[in-house]
Amino acid sequence: MSFYVYLSGEIHTDWREEIQQGAEAAGLDIVFTAPVTDHDASDAAGDHLGKPADGFWRDHQSSKVNAIRTRTMIEQADLVVVRFGDKYKQWNAAFDAGYCAALAKPYITLHSEEIVHPLKEVDAQAQAWCTTTDQVVETLRYVLKA
Repeated sequence: MSFYVYLSGEIHTDWREEIQQGAEAAGLDIVFTAPVTDHDASDAAGDHLGKPADGFWRDHQSSKVNAIRTRTMIEQADLVVVRFGDKYKQWNAAFDAGYCAALAKPYITLHSEEIVHPLKEVDAQAQAWCTTTDQVVETLRYVLKA
């Protein structure tokens, strides 16, 4: 079975590469997609549309352009992995998880135990909560090869 997996969330560590390498080592037939992970490029996604008067409108413009990619890839995915890091608040990741829940799209959360409480509603709708990328890979292995 082939799977499309969207890797949402935190962009400051190499968790995506760890999952991709683990899936490859396990021989899993997975196509991975992700948001733009270059922070500056993401912030500038709408700059080609004209220079807004202030930062709010620049963010608004760029978030709409980024949403084209994000929504499309989430909708096309068979499963979404949503990573919440410890250093930054990832409101976009929480939004992606909520979008998955609204679509009845299966998703897995990936985060440390230290942030269980603020993510209780997000985790309540997830099909699994993982604390390591190895757990994500093992979940994918089970889903695809069991």
